[in-house]
Amino acid sequence: MTDLDLTALTAVRLVEGYRRGEFSPEEATRAVLERAEGIQPEVNAFVRLLADEALAQARESTERWRRGEPKGLVDGVPTTVKDIILLRGEPTLKGSKTISDKGSWGEDAPSVARLREHGAVFVGKTTTPEFGWKGVTDSPLSGVTRNPHDPSRTAGGSSGGAAAAVALGAGPLALGTDGGGSVRIPAAFCGIFALKPTYGRVPLYPPSAFGTLSHVGPMTRDAADAALLLDVIGVPDSRDWSALDAAPGPFSAGLAEGVRGLRVAYSPSLGGQVAVQPQVAAAVRRGVERLAELGAYVTEADPDLTDPVDAFHTLWFSGAARVTQQLGPHQRELLDPGLREICGTGARYSALDYLAAVDVRMDLGRRMGRFHESYDLLVTPTLPITAFEAGAEVPKGSGFRRWTGWTPFTYPFNLTQQPAATVPVGTDGDGLPIGLQLVAARHRDGLVLRAAHALMSDGRLTPGGS
Repeated sequence: MTDLDLTALTAVRLVEGYRRGEFSPEEATRAVLERAEGIQPEVNAFVRLLADEALAQARESTERWRRGEPKGLVDGVPTTVKDIILLRGEPTLKGSKTISDKGSWGEDAPSVARLREHGAVFVGKTTTPEFGWKGVTDSPLSGVTRNPHDPSRTAGGSSGGAAAAVALGAGPLALGTDGGGSVRIPAAFCGIFALKPTYGRVPLYPPSAFGTLSHVGPMTRDAADAALLLDVIGVPDSRDWSALDAAPGPFSAGLAEGVRGLRVAYSPSLGGQVAVQPQVAAAVRRGVERLAELGAYVTEADPDLTDPVDAFHTLWFSGAARVTQQLGPHQRELLDPGLREICGTGARYSALDYLAAVDVRMDLGRRMGRFHESYDLLVTPTLPITAFEAGAEVPKGSGFRRWTGWTPFTYPFNLTQQPAATVPVGTDGDGLPIGLQLVAARHRDGLVLRAAHALMSDGRLTPGGS
């Protein structure tokens, strides 16, 4: 037995404790399940908890550690899986009443398969809006997921359940998906770390209806845990023809290199295009100043881009129309009304409309590629606001019609497929977390993790800090 709060420990610390014999995977899993059950009534982070299965996996892991024969890098670490991602033996309903829970559900997604090979303990499946279509988490199937810092506010989305679970100690590792900000938005609202890797770094299967906008990414308490998780899941899988080759070395190994000498561009508002709440702007600026103190060369500079929201909508709404294409009239009535609306819009786009959006995307990628010839990293706010009321797609009185109106810093980098992470850098006057976004050129995931680790290890910028 241990006096430690095992739900407060990172995955790196849990593995260290298992190795030293301080506590066991079974003890950690029991603590996490108890925490998950405790938070569920108020926060609604889970579609389902897998207590019996998780405890069986934890007992097997405990025995492996007792023998000194761990199965892999995360053996015995409690882990959650967003209910968009296949987990063998469990229905994947994607927040939709249109999907039946019948069937064998006999296949793991690539990221889940790698975690299983490394001995992870799967404690539950986390909530998502229907088919992951929006930047907040509520669905006809599972209701509203709420912010761990204030349950009257949204947890963000679409990986909102994953973010809330990590923030509240219901598992230190979480798999999320990100097609327009869906790991970064909820991580920023909930005060945790998340990385959208370079497209293809984490194999995705089945392929997303949203195409090459969608990424699988780690959601964790800190960058060290995210690097560990990426080391596990960031390897090729034959089911994803667009998957990248394995990275040349472990991401965990480069974390300590810091930011000294890196060229950092700080864009507080994308050239005045985004109105940022003053408290958000101030917290992000403090983070940027800390990067400079740590040795980075910081310049205030804006990338050469105009808001690509129309192109993003064409691609996103078309994907939504595709994923619901086979539904009959009765099933369509079961959809989230907002999803049903964008599906109607997406179905009216022509192939030429779609290709015109692809042209915008390709040009944006070219411009960002040129930008990163001059700068190693781009820093922006993750979001211009903090968490707003739960159950709404847009903040009351904002004038925005769709969720993309309040998250202009995230979806451009799904279009360009660049690695982008959010780092917690403080809170506003209501105690709601604020995130700083780090973006690098494609394939420079290690650089993003290094910079995030430097900021988070500093300890001055965590939510509640000065």
